[in-house]
Amino acid sequence: MSLMKRISLIFRSKANKALDRAEDPRETLDYSYQRQLELLSKVRRGVADVATSRKRVELQVNQLEQQAAKLQAQAEKAIAADREDLAREALTRKSGLAQQITSLKEQQATLQGEEEKLVLAQQRLQAKVEAFRTRKETIKATYTAAEAQTRIGEAMSGIGEEMGDVGLAIQRAEDKTAQMQARGQAIDELIASGALDDASSLNAGDDISRELDALSSTSDVEAELARLKAGSAAPQAIEAGDGGDILEPAPEQQAAQRPAEGGQA
Repeated sequence: MSLMKRISLIFRSKANKALDRAEDPRETLDYSYQRQLELLSKVRRGVADVATSRKRVELQVNQLEQQAAKLQAQAEKAIAADREDLAREALTRKSGLAQQITSLKEQQATLQGEEEKLVLAQQRLQAKVEAFRTRKETIKATYTAAEAQTRIGEAMSGIGEEMGDVGLAIQRAEDKTAQMQARGQAIDELIASGALDDASSLNAGDDISRELDALSSTSDVEAELARLKAGSAAPQAIEAGDGGDILEPAPEQQAAQRPAEGGQA
């Protein structure tokens, strides 16, 4: 297959597909019905033309018959007046008219037959047009109902463009919501594990700073504890408001004091 034939085939196939999409069966049926009405109108005009011709021939026949009757009367008067020559001339003209009348009657019969055929064809065509109109309206109603049902089905199933866009918008909103929830949970887990800092915390900082702060705090506690131990080598009694001791010596200090008290006793 040559290149031009392939291009022509592709063009025709695409054009045919585009025409199928653009074609509305209801408009096509209306156009066919209009064409049939135009054809029926032409047939009716043809019947009227044939009837007019037949009527014209009929009028000519009547006129010739009147002339023939007049010539017959003239011939009779000529015989009565003993004018045989005039009678012969009148009868000769009458004979010529008779031939014309016979020919016209034949044409009239032919036209009458053609008129009857056209009338019969007109009646048949009119019946077909009426049947086509009924079927056309039925097909149009069925097509409209099927089209509406298809659109409703497409809308309900989301195949249609408008409802399809709505379905996609809902799907996108659900995806974004799920993505946002997953991100929030991931951030909470990272903050809990220490991988991320809590900006609202007072001790904000990185993990190294927090460990250094913890070590410093521990050192401060140990130093304070040592200072207290050194300062409390000799137990001191602190007099409370009601005269009782609220701080007693440590157990090791009490053990060291018992021998001394025993010696004094």
